[in-house]
Amino acid sequence: MCDIWKIREVREITPSDLAPHLASFRALKVRRIVFSGGEPLLHSDLASLGHLCRGEGIRLTLLTAGLLLERHAPAVASSMDDVIVSLDGPPEIHDEIRGVKSAQARVARGIRALRELRPGILVHGRCTVQKRNFRELRSTVRSAQGLGLNSFSFLAADVTSDAFNRPGGWTKEQQVGVALNATEVEELEREINALISECQEEIESGYIRENPEKLRRIVDHFRAHLGQRPAVAPRCNAPWVSAVIESDGAVRPCFFHRPIGNIQNGPLVSILNSAAALDFRHTLDVARNRICQKCVCSLFLNEQRKG
Repeated sequence: MCDIWKIREVREITPSDLAPHLASFRALKVRRIVFSGGEPLLHSDLASLGHLCRGEGIRLTLLTAGLLLERHAPAVASSMDDVIVSLDGPPEIHDEIRGVKSAQARVARGIRALRELRPGILVHGRCTVQKRNFRELRSTVRSAQGLGLNSFSFLAADVTSDAFNRPGGWTKEQQVGVALNATEVEELEREINALISECQEEIESGYIRENPEKLRRIVDHFRAHLGQRPAVAPRCNAPWVSAVIESDGAVRPCFFHRPIGNIQNGPLVSILNSAAALDFRHTLDVARNRICQKCVCSLFLNEQRKG
């Protein structure tokens, strides 16, 4: 659930903005970049950004709603290594949540167009679990399989942070429209258990990326939001192995923590090794940090933590 699309002024990182930081990418040994948004396919020259980064041997992933994928299939096929599309449910649920008639059909056409150009390209799916789709998790997996997606993932909706263009966070009224109430959490738990039982093969094969424990954490997240249990931070080392660069150049240690610099003001490698960044990482206790405890989008890589 993202409000970045509501930003009216054009803010985007251009190839000329990024080029001075290629030396930083080399110094940091960057191996992967995920282009997300908002909607990255609205970028005026995403392909050039992609080619610039791929020239450094970096693997590129596009995270998209998929509605513009058919139109931009040639650019995506030539510049990206793999794609993740948002899938909110079976067709009728997905279309309702997106507010676009035949939205899932448009995603399907985009995937077909992309694979006509790059038959072997990997296209994955991701579902954000929320009030309007939590009863349809099993049918969402079947829809993903029908679209020919290579894998599928679930995460809980973030309703409390000020990330993704939500200064001050959502109001209580906005949260209620997305989060689950106590009765619905009980229904979600039953749906998750049914998903684990009926999609055992998909879980064991890795088609569903989460194991049963991680799937059940989605229930825990909504229970914590209701105050039914303590919020528990996921295992995460994102600030030590990754960074987020926003469309205005702001650099964050992850999506949810405050910016630590801006690439318009200095090299990325200097920002990530600045006194402010080093102090942030040195003092961050993921398990006890309140922002981390509410995180729905953690990252853990088996890399040695430095600084």
